[in-house]
Amino acid sequence: MFELLDIPRVLVDPDGTAAGPDLPALSDEELRELYVHLVRVRVVDERMLKLQRAGRVGFVGSTFGQEASMIGTAGPLRSTDWLWSGLREGGAALMRGLPLSEYIAQMYCNSNDTAKGRQMCNHFQHKGTNYPSWSSVIGTQIPHGVGAALAAKRLGKDEVHAIYFGDGASSSNGFHSGMGFAAVWKVPCVFVLIHNGWAISVPADEQTGVEEWTDKAEAYGMPAAEVDGNDLLACYGAMETLIERARAGEGPSLLVVKTYRMMGHSSSDDPTVYRDEAEVEVWRQRDPIQRFESFLVGRGILAEGEGAGITTEITAEVDAEIHVQEAAPRMPLRSLVEDVYSEVPLHLREQYNGFIETVERHGEAQPGDGAFPL
Repeated sequence: MFELLDIPRVLVDPDGTAAGPDLPALSDEELRELYVHLVRVRVVDERMLKLQRAGRVGFVGSTFGQEASMIGTAGPLRSTDWLWSGLREGGAALMRGLPLSEYIAQMYCNSNDTAKGRQMCNHFQHKGTNYPSWSSVIGTQIPHGVGAALAAKRLGKDEVHAIYFGDGASSSNGFHSGMGFAAVWKVPCVFVLIHNGWAISVPADEQTGVEEWTDKAEAYGMPAAEVDGNDLLACYGAMETLIERARAGEGPSLLVVKTYRMMGHSSSDDPTVYRDEAEVEVWRQRDPIQRFESFLVGRGILAEGEGAGITTEITAEVDAEIHVQEAAPRMPLRSLVEDVYSEVPLHLREQYNGFIETVERHGEAQPGDGAFPL
């Protein structure tokens, strides 16, 4: 049954002052830890984008400006819960236990890459924290997540599945199928719609006819809520409520997280050709990390200027790991035919031997200079 849930949209004002008394029950240590995760997301993001611009990694989907929406909504998940990514949730995976070394190795697709180079970079996965690999096909993770949530329900597992996607994906077939099945089966999941204003180059108001994005839940008979995605605590509080609801057997819900994509859709996109820089500047003044830092400083949890030291420390940690992964060897060529059969069958051995002969005659393939289509 559709219901617009009575969940506060804002808990911390843009200047960092609390907008009300109903803050999540988090200790000072937990609040500080969330801040560190916010900073780590931004540092990693900035470093990866610079590496991509230098031609050292191939593809980056920047999270700049959306850090609070990611960390805030993923924060209340238990380690046994699942997170289904749409594109920019790699930082949430880091918070939940994806090792930084695996994150950066996957960006290089080197011999330490747990995907063995079979996914393009920026497509993370981590079995240990229930973080399945995502696909560049828009919305396909939505029915997958619903199916996994249904399996958890039938097996009696105490799991909630958080299914992330952008506003553009809410016009995909996967969204409609997933929402419909989830509502009928009352599966334990939360749909997290990251409304960042743009579906690549299509503005949000040109790809849907609804006035309020929460209205999208009404057609499927499930409740919905919307929060300010640049307010970490509002994201955390809303998600905590919806997770508890799903865990109690009350079925799925839709959380609309209103934020803004400060950079292009990806490192291959130039947003200056389709949007006004004045719009970007308005959102630049709403920086989610500065907002949360001001809140923590006001509460005495962070000292004035301490954030800069935390940033420096994390930057050194990230840079050290970049040096390690950049020096790692490439994935061995034999990995092309591994992992599917217990013994490599004759037809694959013949193909592989032909491939090796070609490499010996012409040398290994060199990185191309063509632009990635996304």
